[in-house]
Formats: sequence, structure tokens, C-alpha cells
Amino acid sequence: MSQFFEVHPDNPQPRLLKQAVQLLEKGGVLAVPTDSSYALVCHLDDKAAADRLRRIRQVDDKHHLTLLCRDLSQLSSYAKVDNRQYRLLKLATPGPYTFILEASKEVPRRVSHPSRKTIGLRVPQHTALLALLDLHNAPLLATTLIAPGESDPMNDAGEIRERFEREIDGVIDAGACALEPTTVVDLTPMGTGGEPEVVREGRGPLQALGLGQ
Repeated sequence: MSQFFEVHPDNPQPRLLKQAVQLLEKGGVLAVPTDSSYALVCHLDDKAAADRLRRIRQVDDKHHLTLLCRDLSQLSSYAKVDNRQYRLLKLATPGPYTFILEASKEVPRRVSHPSRKTIGLRVPQHTALLALLDLHNAPLLATTLIAPGESDPMNDAGEIRERFEREIDGVIDAGACALEPTTVVDLTPMGTGGEPEVVREGRGPLQALGLGQ
């Protein structure tokens, strides 16, 4: 049975978040709120937990997983970022954007894209999640929480608990999230003088990045 942590959306209780962090450190998979929808997360360095996360979502190793980072400096430790890419990242973080970048050596090879050696990274704008990341003091490996056979992400903590209580270790309930996924932008072409490529237009406005019409 999964544990249920009901936290205040604007002033989350550190005691409850510390309990959630303890679950992560023991190899747990949690459902957490973000500024787009709920996500499944686990410890970056725990292979068994990452494998469980993929099984729950029913995705293979070609599915891009994302690192949820506390801030831009943490993000820069896990990706190779040049000056052009950094300026664009600064415009969009924190916020509902996922950026595909070349993974640094800090990222375990098993979680980067097997052929491209890239990783998705984001700095979410969600008070409870940022507090969790701060207490965890490291990025979390994440994937959007979409139930197998469904196409829309989940945003209600009670429904998530009912659907996944035997598969995940905990749910952080900070209220309903948005139902729109992040905007995904591939920044790797910028490393060779190219332009960023929009992979998916979602909640994050492209105009904020200078990419919209």
C-alpha cells in the first residue's frame, strides 16, 4: 500500500516531505505534482527503481526520461550547456518546459537516450516539488504519469492512489495539477550552430523563448 502525503500547496510541511525523501532513498517510486501534471519519480542512481518506473509506465529504454532539477545550476551539472543554450534556459526556468540536452558524465548511461546520449531536463515551478527537490538535494528521475492505455496525464492525487496504490510507494497530494504536458524543446542542434527544435508544444508558451509566431 502506498503512503499518502497531504501537503499544503503553498507552504508544504517539511516533516511530510522528509518522509517522502526517505522513501526515495530506499528505492521508492512516488507520484508527485508538477506545474504541468503529476509525474512518477525515483532516485536517479537507483537502477531497480528506474526499472520499476519504466514498468509502471510501460515504456522502454528509448522513451526519454526527464531529470527534475531544483534550479538552473543543478541542471547545468547534468547536461553539457553552452552560452547560447544557457541564455535560452534562463528565459524559461522555472516553468513548464522540458529541454533535451546532451547528457554530462554525471548522468548514468542507462537513463540517457541509448543512441543519442541525451537527457530531458526541467526546473519545475511548483512549490511542493521544489521543496522536495531541495530536501532530496539531487535531481529526481521522472516521467509524466500517464496510466497504461491512456493518452492524458493524471492530475488528481486520490485517483492516482486508487489506481496505483499497489505499484508505487507514495503519493504527494498538493491539490490538482494542470492537465497540459510540458513544452518540449530539443536544444542539441544549438551545440553545432543550429536552432532549437520544438518537439511538443504544451503548457509553456513558445513566445517566452522567442520561438513563437
